[in-house]
Amino acid sequence: MPAADAPAADAPSAHAPRAQALADSQELVRRIGEEIDAAGGWIGFDRYMQRALYEPGIGYYSGPNRVFGDEGDFVTAPEMSPLFGRCIAVQCAQWLGADDEIVEFGAGSGALAVQVLSALRDARALPRSYAIVELSASLRERQRRAIAAAGDELLERVRWLDALPERIEGVVLANEVLDAMPVRVFRWCKGDVFERGVARAGSAALDWSERPADGPLAERVRDRLREAWREHAGDAGGADFASAAHDYVSEIGEQAEAWVATVGARLARGAMLLVDYGFPRHEFYHPQRDTGTLRCHFRHRAHDDPFLWPGLQDITAHVDFSGVAQAASRAGLDALGFASQARFLLDCGLLDACAAMSRDDLREWTRQTHAVQRLLSESEMGELFKAIAFGRSVPDDAIGFRTRDRRARL
Repeated sequence: MPAADAPAADAPSAHAPRAQALADSQELVRRIGEEIDAAGGWIGFDRYMQRALYEPGIGYYSGPNRVFGDEGDFVTAPEMSPLFGRCIAVQCAQWLGADDEIVEFGAGSGALAVQVLSALRDARALPRSYAIVELSASLRERQRRAIAAAGDELLERVRWLDALPERIEGVVLANEVLDAMPVRVFRWCKGDVFERGVARAGSAALDWSERPADGPLAERVRDRLREAWREHAGDAGGADFASAAHDYVSEIGEQAEAWVATVGARLARGAMLLVDYGFPRHEFYHPQRDTGTLRCHFRHRAHDDPFLWPGLQDITAHVDFSGVAQAASRAGLDALGFASQARFLLDCGLLDACAAMSRDDLREWTRQTHAVQRLLSESEMGELFKAIAFGRSVPDDAIGFRTRDRRARL
């Protein structure tokens, strides 16, 4: 998940963690180092990212640190403005049947769940249940408190799950989830493909290390780059493909695509709405984007060192939405729309909701209008963030994609 308000990249050393947090990070480095040793001195970056973010008890999302909101490392859209969730609820209401449920992944602080449920309550369109898939006990408790504060009748609708449901009928929500799924990192050099992984850098530090990519990864890299670069060079661009782009570094989000396919296969009827930041493939693998999209976030500072304080900083990568769409198609889902976050929110009535806000508290009204501007602005979240939707046995008339549907660009 990104810090939408993070300054340009700079190492956040001036904001060093506290002693206990540093001790946890050092313990995580020790554990990862042991795995590297057992694996012969090298592990893929996806495995490192998995442990750095999700290691039980001391990973970034599974540890005790407060990662969301002004006191954490980034602020997500639902925490900026409750109007974000109200717009999501408008789209959910169109898809929900009387006996359907909503299943949310990556619920974080619980802000989106509160907003969606509150808006659906106001519209008298509450789902049969609202399931949150969450493994972290601390996040479950935080979500429970947030929902309870919004009303017992909402809390009664919510259930927490340890694993993906076997069958889903209703709506799947995931806001800023795919970007936090581990990625494989590669380097392309004149037709040769190398996988960038992690090795020891001394007894208590980790660093980049690469080796020739295995056959399947190398083939996937070649296919994706060939497809993307042909978009920019015309059909003739394929002829120079093997010699192009010296030292081109990027990522492949295999786990995100596998997750979409798995969830999609269990969506018996209904829709899946994903909001995240990224590009269609021809933009993701643009020839000039030759250092990839991997970013780290610590206390609202963005930087490029994934080995700084493992377990204490967020590590993210942008989403290849073409890959996501292909994964959904393999699961038998229909594409229902693809649009910028700004256009999706506008189609779901964001400006009307903003105009209806009370001005009794002028300071709060001003704060909310500034938040709406950030959600919509091309220079902030409006264009970089996208909404994409898939469905099974639902009409292709989603409210959020009425005016600027870009699915043809996938």
